[in-house]
Amino acid sequence: MLLPAATAHGVADGSIDLAFRRWKVPRVTVGSTFVSSAGVVEIVSVAQIRADDISDDDARRAGFDSPAKAIAKLRANDDPIFRVGLRWAGPDPRIALREDDALSDDDIDDLLTRLARLDARSSYGPWTRATLDVIARRPAVVSTELAAELGRERPDFKLDVRKLKKLGLTHSLDVGYELSPRGRALLDRLDTKHVRGR
Repeated sequence: MLLPAATAHGVADGSIDLAFRRWKVPRVTVGSTFVSSAGVVEIVSVAQIRADDISDDDARRAGFDSPAKAIAKLRANDDPIFRVGLRWAGPDPRIALREDDALSDDDIDDLLTRLARLDARSSYGPWTRATLDVIARRPAVVSTELAAELGRERPDFKLDVRKLKKLGLTHSLDVGYELSPRGRALLDRLDTKHVRGR
């Protein structure tokens, strides 16, 4: 479930605890969590409703001035409306992970195993090291240029960078990306190992 940044921050500060969505069937379940731009959000309730069930209080709890404004933000189709209860569940665990650059040999081995799995699952061959290298060389460069340099389609490239982000190795900027401290530490260790292995 995606939340606009303003809504996510409202959930984090407690001013928002509801969202409304049009879905054919519910796409979230009670107790599930997802990562938003303001941290981890938990689903605390899911109920199908009618548009006229949205009260003034419900609208305010979803960050709107009125039920009409809440309804206007819904997709314009005939799918059922769901009232989704939200609760902030904590900070994004990837933030702490990407700041952790004190990598042990076991940490390095684990990361290399995970990267090798990503490479092995790829239909276009190994990509993880080349992607880390291009981000290291060209921080804050628009993804279109980075993808073109690697001969990749931009949507696929962006999906792959997200996989590296989940490992705590990259960080998204307003434009482009940069390596996290963890990502830089990994490349430094690999480069040092390579030099010593010559």
